[in-house]
Formats: sequence, C-alpha cells, structure tokens
Amino acid sequence: MSFQNQIKEGIPKSLPQAKPYDTSINHAPKRKAILASEEKKLALKNALRYFDKSQHAELISEFKNELETYGRIYMYRLRPDYKMYARPIEDYPAKSKQAAAIMLMIQNNLDYAVAQHPHELITYGGNGGVFSNWAQYRLTMKYLSEMNNEQTLVMYSGHPMGLFPSHDNAPRVVVTNGMMIPNYSKPDDWEKFNALGVTQYGQMTAGSYMYIGPQGIVHGTTITVLNGFRKINKDPKGNLFVTSGLGGMSGAQPKAGNIAGCITVCAEVNPKITQVRLDQGWIDEKITDLNELVARVNKAKAEKETISIAYLGNIVDVWEKFDEANLHIDLGSDQTSLHNPWAGGYYPVDMTFEDANEMMANNPELFKEKVQETLRRHATAINKHTEKGTYFFDYGNAFLLEASRAGADIMAENGIDFKYPSYVQDIMGPMCFDYGFGPFRWVCASGKSEDLAITDAIACEVLEALKRKAPNEIQQQMADNIQWIKGAQDNKLVVGSQARILYADAEGRLKIAEAFNNAIKNKRIGTVILGRDHHDVSGTDSPYRETSNIYDGSRFTADMAIHNVIGDSFRGATWVSIHNGGGVGWGEVINGGFGMVLDGSIEAEKRLKSMLFWDVNNGIARRNWARNEGAVFAIKRAMESEPNLKVTLPNIVDEDLLDAL
Repeated sequence: MSFQNQIKEGIPKSLPQAKPYDTSINHAPKRKAILASEEKKLALKNALRYFDKSQHAELISEFKNELETYGRIYMYRLRPDYKMYARPIEDYPAKSKQAAAIMLMIQNNLDYAVAQHPHELITYGGNGGVFSNWAQYRLTMKYLSEMNNEQTLVMYSGHPMGLFPSHDNAPRVVVTNGMMIPNYSKPDDWEKFNALGVTQYGQMTAGSYMYIGPQGIVHGTTITVLNGFRKINKDPKGNLFVTSGLGGMSGAQPKAGNIAGCITVCAEVNPKITQVRLDQGWIDEKITDLNELVARVNKAKAEKETISIAYLGNIVDVWEKFDEANLHIDLGSDQTSLHNPWAGGYYPVDMTFEDANEMMANNPELFKEKVQETLRRHATAINKHTEKGTYFFDYGNAFLLEASRAGADIMAENGIDFKYPSYVQDIMGPMCFDYGFGPFRWVCASGKSEDLAITDAIACEVLEALKRKAPNEIQQQMADNIQWIKGAQDNKLVVGSQARILYADAEGRLKIAEAFNNAIKNKRIGTVILGRDHHDVSGTDSPYRETSNIYDGSRFTADMAIHNVIGDSFRGATWVSIHNGGGVGWGEVINGGFGMVLDGSIEAEKRLKSMLFWDVNNGIARRNWARNEGAVFAIKRAMESEPNLKVTLPNIVDEDLLDAL
C-alpha cells in the first residue's frame, strides 16, 4: 500500500502483524503502576474502543501486557511501516493545503531524528506527547486527509474528537492537552489519567505540532548565554558554562554555547541520547571520566577554545568534582526535565542509568527519596561555586522549585524567594519579552533547503531595514538577531524539517511574514508554515518561568494564555492549541500556541496582519499593566503604529508614599 493510501486508511480493517520491541530506539522509561484493578479494566476498555468488536479478543491480552510492562498502552502494533519524517507538502493526500501542512508538522514531531521517544509518540521532555497511542495518530491523519476548508478537527488531549462544520477563516484544528480540573492537576493525576488514556501532557510544541528539533530553543539559549556573560561583564571566549540535559530541547545547550563562543560542559545520564547528539554534531566531544573532564576543561580554558563537551554521567558529580579541583565555573544552570522528576526527568546520583530506571518503575517511593537526596546535594554543590563567584540561574525547568520541595538550601533570606533567579526573571523577561521579542519560527513546506536559504536572506534583509530606524531600547536585540540569522546556515541547525527560528517583535514578525507571503506569490519559494514556541511574550502563564518577572501579584493567573489562544482563533490562525503543564510541570503552567499557513494569497496576508499583531501585543499589554518598564515603552510604541489599539496604562505610585505608611 502506498504512503498516501496508508494515511487515508486510518485504523486498518485488518490488524497488522504485531511488531517486535525495537531495542535500538530510545524508549520512554516504564511508568509506575498507578491504576487499581478496576481502573486497569477501564484503561483496556478505553483503548479497545478504537477497534471493531471483532478484534477485541486478539488485542486485549496484548494491550494488557503493554500496560503491565510499560505502564501505558501505546498500541505498538499500529506503528506505521513507512518512514516517519516531514515530507514535501505535495506528498500528503489532502483536500486542504492547510490540513496537509498540519500532517507535515505532526510527522516532523515524530521523526526519529527529532523525537526523544518516537515509538511512544513523545517528542521531548520525557513525557511531551503528540498522541497517547498509535490509533490516535492514524485516525488524526485520516481525518486531516479528508478535511475541507469548511471543517475544523477538534483534538481532545491526543484523541481526534472529529471533524465539525465551521468556515474558511476558522482554525482547521483546535488542540487541547491536559486541561484538567485544577484539583486534579498534580503529578500523580497525570500518571493516572494518562494511563487511563483520557489525557496527555502535550508539553509546549510537542502536542501542538510545532516542534522543530533542538534548533527551536537554540536561539533563545544562545541569547541567554550571551546575555548571561554580559551580565557578569565577561567575554564568553575561554570561559565556562556548566549545565545538564541533552534530551529533546536541552540538546540545544551545547550548540548555543558554541555559537556564543564559550566552553560548555553538559552532563547527561542517558548513553543513547548522548551518542545521538554526538552523531548529530550538537556536541563536539564525549567524556566519561571526571579526571579527564577536568584536564580537558583546563586545557580549553588555557587555549581559549570554543568547545562543547558532554559528560556521560550525573551532573552532581561534575559540580562536586569541579569544586574539589577548584575549577571556576562562570555560568551555571540546569535543563533536565524537572517538570517530570519522578518519571525520568531527573536521575539520582550514585546509581547506574539502568538501576535508576528499574527503581523508578518498581519502587517509586524510594526513587523519589533518591531524587530528592540528589537535589539537595546538587544545590549544595552549586552554592559552593556561587560563593566563589559563579553566576547561577534557573533555566525554568523547575529545578529550584523541586529543590525547594526537597528541602535543599536554595531559599533567599526572606524565606519566600529563591536564592537564584529564573533566566526569564533576570535575563529574557526584561531584555526580550517585555519589548515583545520572542521565538518566531517558520518551516518551508517544500522541504527544500534552497527555500530555507531564501527565507533566511529575506528575514535578514527585513531585520536590517528595521534596525536602521529602531529606537535605542531595542538595538541590541536587533543586532543579536541579525548576527544569528547570518550564521544560521553555517551552524547546521536543521534537524528534521527545513525550519528556522529567530527572536522578533510584533513589527518584525509582521514584516517578515508579509515578505514571505509575497515571495510565495511571486513563486520564489513554496508554502511556508509560521509558528512560535509557547515560551513567548503572550502565550504562556508560568509563574516560575515565562511570567516570573511579573511583580504585581498576577503571575499565578492564567488569563493571558487563554486570551491569547481565543484571540488567535478568530484572527486567522490555521491551528491553535492550549495546554496544561508544558515545560515546568503538570499544574504549574497554562500555555498556548498556533500554526499559520502562508500560501501567497491576499487572504493569508490579511490573516497574518490581524493575528500576529494580537499574538504579541496581548502579552505586552499585560506586562505593561504589571508596570514593567520595557513593556510600557513597547505598548506605547505599538499604539502609535496602530490607531485602533488603545491599552490601559498603569499609573506609578511614589514609593515615598508607601514607605511613609
């Protein structure tokens, strides 16, 4: 059967042969057994409802075995035989080009070169799923192949609810992931309801079909590292950045360190993903011995090298060894998946990777104890380095939050705040988000590298023109982005689809998108898919990350993210998504995203102008109301450019009046 016919078939009428478990693939760890006996029966009933009753007897024991062996029902038997990757948009069987673009993005998220655990449909972060099982994937792709531009597909936490009548300007797909009732939004709730097959953790861009491999976070990480060194008044050259995590997004760290020009040491406990990053060129060297690591870093410092080194082992050992060796760390952070601490996001020290995985599944309470012991040790080692002058920042992965819950010494003297800032709080928030700069991205749906090169050149030309008339307040941001896009081809950032990312404000996004649409109209390039990371100015309410520099008491509210996705929906987005939990943990954040297809039409131009302006300025307006100085400046500038924009500005209270109370 051809690829197109397999897509259109959906769930096969005749079951395919059962597939052997492929040990060469990086698999998700076994999830802990959390379902009671009756709940296990319910999980099986939920899985079997995708199949004709005549097939239930054959599948029930297989699904029961998956549930007992892996803690989830993935339906491995239904995994397609064709290669999973983003094909050129014309290769997809579709009545709607917009639907074909979404199919392309879904397959990119599950590409073996992109996805962290592709057979479990997990893109990154240890649990960031595109779907919960392969029946959902097959049924979704079938619906997309049948969709016309008068229909909208509704996605219910991985489950395709169905095609509903709508209209041409409505989103083609509306995605929700993990939108739990608040009192059922704790980590064990995710374990339970995900095992039942009724919800999933979509992370940010995994369950919204907008992940573009580690490149998606490389640019933001590069800006963070550059600004981190600026903050301590040091040149990156010959100076050391220490962090951890190479799976999924955090694989961006060593590449970003190389672009910034520093020495990067990134620890990772998983041998498979470490080798993948080495083979992909995202790290330069792999070292397994701590003494060798110390010697190699000292050599790199002496020779002022730009190099990225992966240490295959636990990050705690690195911090402790560097302290013992009196090796100075300039910048320190952590990007392990601590939003998911008990299910593979963070590993205990002094244990093998294999033993830790076994304990995680079979003795979860002891595993939790070991993780918390490790967090306390980790924080103690960091404190020793910061006393010597290391600048440490939380990378928004919930490291400080989980360390505080473990009783680690990371609280400030006031007992309320952490000793160390979030990188958004200290760097990205005031320097980028408040001014409207965030992770704008695009994918060339033709799959042609030459199309990507043309879009890079167009974006650079637009940014250089904007920089010439930009106010002083955003000159540095513009310069960093121009430098980034000029070096994008040389840095070999593409993994999977022909995609690019850069930090742009509303004006930049609008101008670049309009230039792309004109280039498509003039047949210089093919279709382009626009999107962004949820980690942006407006899309995410996350008190310990994206909104950590909101100081009016509203950082624990989620109105902005909900406003954002509603506004994107009626302003022309091709698809929209809203999730619980992305990036920092289930119950800790609400985040939303979008995708938009540019086809060179007048309608696409109207949609991009309407939606992109709102998508950014919604967040600037909220940050302005929180009295963030950069956001007040940015929203005033936006109102000058658009007469129909009228935003409430805050009145600033004289601190002397407050002090006199």
